[in-house]
Amino acid sequence: MRCCVCLFQPSLQCSPSKMAAGESNSQSSCLNLSNAGPLGNAPPSNGAHSAPASNGEAAGANGRMNRNAGNSNPQSCPESVGGAESALRSTPGTRNPSRQSVGQSAGASASGATSGAASNMTSSSSSSSTSTASSAAVAASLPSSPASVLVYREPVYNWQATKSTVKERFALAVGSAVFDAMFNGGMATTSTEIELPDVEPAAFLALLKFLYSDEVQIGPETVMTTLYTAKKYAVPALEAHCVEFLKKNLRADNAFMLLTQARLFDEPQLASLCLENIDKNTVDALAAEGFTDIDLDTLMAVLERDTLGVREVCLFGAAVRWAEAEAQRQQLQPTPENKRRVLGKALSLIRFPLMTIEEFAAGPAQSGILADREVVSLFLHFTVNPKPHVEFIDRPRCCLRGKECSITRFSQVESRWGYSGTSDRIRFSVNRRIFVVGFGLYGSIHGPTDYQVNIQIIHTDSNTVLGQNDTGFSCDGTASTFRVMFKEPVEILPSVNYIACTTLKGPDSHYGTKGMRKVTHEAPTTGTKTCFTFCYAAGNNNGTSVEDGQIPEVIFYT
Repeated sequence: MRCCVCLFQPSLQCSPSKMAAGESNSQSSCLNLSNAGPLGNAPPSNGAHSAPASNGEAAGANGRMNRNAGNSNPQSCPESVGGAESALRSTPGTRNPSRQSVGQSAGASASGATSGAASNMTSSSSSSSTSTASSAAVAASLPSSPASVLVYREPVYNWQATKSTVKERFALAVGSAVFDAMFNGGMATTSTEIELPDVEPAAFLALLKFLYSDEVQIGPETVMTTLYTAKKYAVPALEAHCVEFLKKNLRADNAFMLLTQARLFDEPQLASLCLENIDKNTVDALAAEGFTDIDLDTLMAVLERDTLGVREVCLFGAAVRWAEAEAQRQQLQPTPENKRRVLGKALSLIRFPLMTIEEFAAGPAQSGILADREVVSLFLHFTVNPKPHVEFIDRPRCCLRGKECSITRFSQVESRWGYSGTSDRIRFSVNRRIFVVGFGLYGSIHGPTDYQVNIQIIHTDSNTVLGQNDTGFSCDGTASTFRVMFKEPVEILPSVNYIACTTLKGPDSHYGTKGMRKVTHEAPTTGTKTCFTFCYAAGNNNGTSVEDGQIPEVIFYT
């Protein structure tokens, strides 16, 4: 699709013939042969750029210019400009000025200018004199004239960008610096029709309506093409309207599409808002239809973020879906080898060590995308302590903002709580959505000791493990609690029952007593209250209950 702009004026510049006839052109600079005026014509000079003296400098009255008759207004001299144009176009000696010396060019210009004002000249030469002799005689008549220069005023670039209303723009000119250059600049077109091959008609119409009426006419189907058109023709006020429209209509199901466009059109503020939306609604954004249409750079920009609110196994599944679509775009078979090929460096941004061993075994280990050595290395990472180095990032993602919070469910600490391989468990629920990032646990009563521990959060009704970590911690022998963190935050929904579970290997520890069934945390700045309710977890629990036992602290973000 293309657009054409038809101009109502057949020409935007005066032709040389009109200029020779004496018609003024406001776009042209004035060539002044008289005294210097406000335009900045240079005074007489003996420098290299002064008008050179010609042969026959003392030729007397022959060819002398009548300046009083020919140029009564030194500020306006259309005849002189027209004559110079005519002389440069018609005189063989000046057809290619770039091959002449500075002196020859200046002499030729002076000769042409005088020829253009022939009606104001007195001469005793006969009509049969050659053009060469006439030029020499004219040049001889100008020994006392100041140097003639063309003065160009520096244009104010893109002044339209500072004008937000149509009234302000029409007070000066049209509303686009690009149009101003196209129609009024030094390279302005003289055609009555201008083809715009890369602009949609609806977008161009929206641009024209805005320029001439301040009317903003954009919608979901035209906003991106209108934004492109506004950028192309340097209309930042319309750009701002388009970006604001996109911000108001940003949702999880279009966040990836808008992120791609924001990166393409260099709109960092919009791109930042899209990324924040993806952070908060990662699962929904990944499930959107437009996710598989993004480019590789955009995919990598998202995968490298530390603030995504999703489990790593879900990210891997989304990356595989994108790879299948990209292989099809590249006309490749969706084999595991080709999926890895199109993913490229994006695969290394999947944080496989953050998965549970069950998640990894059921998905990535069987996908064929990972090499055998990578699969073995990751299985060793999941099962061996101390954990060997792996090639993939093991830094937890944290989609959380604000301040870390914690609650303590015991009011007193006692000694000697033993471990025989049975897990300590306590059931809990909350009144609002939170993210649990770890537990505080009691340590040894026998002095500084290291413990091996597995921590889990289990969804009670489905018995699904939502988060877990096999790790260890060191204690100093005091009755303090010691932090043990999950690999990634675990989302806890209101009014849903969960089980906090820990399995410790180590010597006897301290334990808590005088437990509380309900514990409330109040945010100091906002006053927001988060209420935990604890209940007995049936089955093997190593004796931990509401009243006493392990798992004294829950560490979370709201």
